[in-house]
Parts: sequence; structure tokens; C-alpha cells
Amino acid sequence: MANLEAQDVREMIGRFRVLIIGRANAGKTTILQKVCNTTDDPEIYDTKGKKIDNTAVTSSINRGNHNIANEMVFKSSPGFIFHDSCGFEVGSEKEFENMKEFISERVHATKLGERIHAIWQVTPS
Repeated sequence: MANLEAQDVREMIGRFRVLIIGRANAGKTTILQKVCNTTDDPEIYDTKGKKIDNTAVTSSINRGNHNIANEMVFKSSPGFIFHDSCGFEVGSEKEFENMKEFISERVHATKLGERIHAIWQVTPS
């Protein structure tokens, strides 16, 4: 196998895609803001690439109720796409199954840029 440089891999992928998982109100979005060096809310896009009005989804995101397939992009870090899991609560089997289905779909994506490149689990202290 050829030895690829990091820059070559980044060009092949386009944008690096990260799934962040954890319970509701664990601070997932706050951590992403710190990593992306911003206090701004992310821009959110549906599965067709249409921008979603943040005011329409902010309260549901804060409650952990949203679509895991939606893409979150921070203006300060356009090279990254984040997917935020619905919060996992005790007995929330449906949310866990939705996450597993999403990961399975992304693992089998034919285009490298559509795959999940990293999964980050957040556990509050």
C-alpha cells in the first residue's frame, strides 16, 4: 500500500466527519465550540445540504432531540462536519438504535467523504 501524507488524505476526504455521542446536556456542543475556537452556534444542514434555521432547532438540540444525520459546521472550522447524537438517557433504546443505524450507513458509504472518520464519546465529569 502506498504511503499517504496527511494532506493527501485530507484532499481525498474533503471535510473530516466526526460523530459526537453522549447523554443529553453532557456538553457536546460546548466541547465542539472549544475545539473549533468559537462561541458561535454551528450552522446546521439537513441531509440534502439545505441550511436549517438555527432558531428553529436550538431548543430541541438543547434537549437532545434532533436528527443525527444533520450536519453541524462551525464557520471557524469549515474543514469539519459534526454529527451530534441524540442524548442517551436511561432506557432510551430508540436513540441508541438510531445511532447504530446511522453509523452502519456511514460505514458502508461508497464515497470516503460521506463516511464517519471519528467517533467521540463525551462523558460529563
